[in-house]
Amino acid sequence: MLGHRGASADAPENTLAAFREAIRQGADGVELDVQLCASGEVVVAHDETLERVSGEKLSVRATPFPRLREVDVGRRFSERFAGEKVPTLAEVLEALPPTALVDVELKCDAARDGGLTERTLEVLSRYPGRPIVVTSFNPACLLRARLGAPALPLGALWGEERWTRARELAARAAGLAVVAPHHSLCGQERVARWHQGGFAVASWTVDEPVEIERCLKSGVDVLISNRPGLAREVVERWGRR
Repeated sequence: MLGHRGASADAPENTLAAFREAIRQGADGVELDVQLCASGEVVVAHDETLERVSGEKLSVRATPFPRLREVDVGRRFSERFAGEKVPTLAEVLEALPPTALVDVELKCDAARDGGLTERTLEVLSRYPGRPIVVTSFNPACLLRARLGAPALPLGALWGEERWTRARELAARAAGLAVVAPHHSLCGQERVARWHQGGFAVASWTVDEPVEIERCLKSGVDVLISNRPGLAREVVERWGRR
């Protein structure tokens, strides 16, 4: 079970505070989003701008890291988290226990990613032995990752509007290890077919007990939740890991 952008129901998303809180709540690891900022650092942020999390409409890709670092991305969530900053991917990997699984989502909608995949792989290569999976909605990014790191587990993200049987077949042909569909797609028949295709199935974003139980019943392997503590409670009631 992974904390979605950390324990993002209880701490500001994609911050060190949220990732540490996810582990404290019993998560096996975290899911996070990476982008390349203007000065070349791989930073952890979901949106194209920081407006939603900070009130400052700064483009992540167009802003150098020192300027991004000045932004408080915790106060808008709660005064208790005032002073939280946009972390780099390396900082998150350093802060988490070495056994924690890290699901690194490459955030890029374009065919050309501006070097995001290459730079992300460079950072990940400094942490041999750490459990990592790289995921994306973008097939071009996954292809780059496959070519750049043939042994690295990769996963295709599917939203309700993005999943098709053609994408499923393409994922199988590309040798992906994981499919990560929205929880609404995870019926028993589909999950069984994905397992037969050799995929592990990681479902997002699973926050309500009824959703968690349905995913467990369908045979999903990994739950990705904003509320990892609650997800852990439900999983343990089911006698699952």
